[in-house]
Amino acid sequence: MDLSSVVIQTTPFEGQKPGTSGLRKKVKVFMEKNYTENFIQCILNALGSKLQGCTLVVGGDGRYFTKQAINIIIRIAAANEVAKLIIGHLGIFSTPAVSSLIRTHKVLGGIVLTASHNPGGIRNDFGIKVNIDNGGPAPDSVTDAIYEETKKIKEYKFTPKLETDRLIDNMGTHTYKVDGRDFVVEIIDPTTDYVNLMKQIFDFQKLRDLIRGTDKRPPFNVLIDSMNGVTGVYVRKIFVEELGAHPDNNVTRIVPLDNFGEIHPDPNLTYAKDLVDKVKDNPTYDFGAAFDGDGDRNMIIGKNAFFVTPSDSLAVLANNLECIPYFKNHGIHGFARSMPTAAAVDRVAKKLGMEMFEVPTGWKYFGNLMDAGRLSLCGEESFGTGSDHIREKDGIWAVLAWLSVIEHKKMSVEEILKEHWSIYGRNYFTRYDYEECDSDAANQMMTHLEKLIASSDFVGKTYTASKKSYTIEKADNFSYVDPIDKSVAKNQGIRILFSDGSRLIYRLSGTGSSGATIRLYIDSYEKENVFTDAQVRNCH
Repeated sequence: MDLSSVVIQTTPFEGQKPGTSGLRKKVKVFMEKNYTENFIQCILNALGSKLQGCTLVVGGDGRYFTKQAINIIIRIAAANEVAKLIIGHLGIFSTPAVSSLIRTHKVLGGIVLTASHNPGGIRNDFGIKVNIDNGGPAPDSVTDAIYEETKKIKEYKFTPKLETDRLIDNMGTHTYKVDGRDFVVEIIDPTTDYVNLMKQIFDFQKLRDLIRGTDKRPPFNVLIDSMNGVTGVYVRKIFVEELGAHPDNNVTRIVPLDNFGEIHPDPNLTYAKDLVDKVKDNPTYDFGAAFDGDGDRNMIIGKNAFFVTPSDSLAVLANNLECIPYFKNHGIHGFARSMPTAAAVDRVAKKLGMEMFEVPTGWKYFGNLMDAGRLSLCGEESFGTGSDHIREKDGIWAVLAWLSVIEHKKMSVEEILKEHWSIYGRNYFTRYDYEECDSDAANQMMTHLEKLIASSDFVGKTYTASKKSYTIEKADNFSYVDPIDKSVAKNQGIRILFSDGSRLIYRLSGTGSSGATIRLYIDSYEKENVFTDAQVRNCH
């Protein structure tokens, strides 16, 4: 049966501006008539001449409205001369898996249905983001083009008689005739490609021996928490089936739920408290890890819930990449961090003679550096860590990397950190979030801060706290010039840099679904006093 597409008249919606990780709004907003249809059509319009005959990867973290959005995408893509969609079974793909598939299959890009660590369910958040042909998040040039399309859209193309009900419930290939052209929808196992990639990067036999134990070494007892997000299917495949972890004792909350079980799927000490308490209360656990909704963020804790800050995690991995076969084979080409992330990795880069980059918040800013062969490892203070194996941050990769370091060094998480601090010193780091602030008031605050740091007597001032003096060495509103394509990102946050390497950062965030979020970052460097409890220091 030859299906026909139709053109449906529409009008623009205000505020369809993609942030650092796509468009995030409340589910009820995406459910408004034509709202999702408009945005999908604008994505396709922005792809321009590349769209005709292309293949796209589609999937997400399984949150509420994923299936409805996929049905819309299928019908709009078919009408817009897309040749093929590769969709995860049940609509499931972790964000890292989408990046991997785009690169493996060499397709034009992907549409990722996630609001990442934001809560899910009918009353909470949904999101749509675009990844480009290198597997990474769309850069500003693409998201700006999408936004321009949203302001002028008058119509979208649709294939009303293309039957999508329950299409993603079973794996297989479906071929349709739409306006005389072939249109293919392939539903695949979301884990196969990604698991194969992890096997190429890590020594699974060594990791299996670590977790199961050997004649010479007791089992290393882990607890992996998927927080009812998308990583559950990957955790079962990798940690249980491949590495021999116990399905009852070593993994938890591994069934993806469309509301994440009414929890906030954000892997930090506040929202992953369930994991922290279990590891703290059970001294047999050597290691704990949690992932967010779409699988790109991770939290690492050691025995007794010893907490590893994301900036320390990045620095430790940078210092131990020789433990991972991938880097032996591909070499190490430089490190990077987002601007608010504590500068612990900078000291590792300096000692190892590696190129070091400081970029704005947003994983897309790492992509050009990786594509140019100048970046191997990078991370963000918001619990994101990754490497050049894909173009997204990758929670499961980070945990496998940590386990590789532990296996190689035969040390505990705490021992590894304390050894690292004794060599490099320690960045005591904390972040305060002020969410859903009035946007105008937040912007006024940032304007006031910018005037303050521009005053002639600001640099050189000295402040004292906890019997230590801090002298301001530099202050600015961070801007970044991409060394590869020379694109410029301005107004990325107020930086106050002190002479001892400590820093104070103020920044507005673009990942919430309503209002403005003000983030305050405090990064205090100590060369000698490295073993103080970080929570005690934060109280001073």
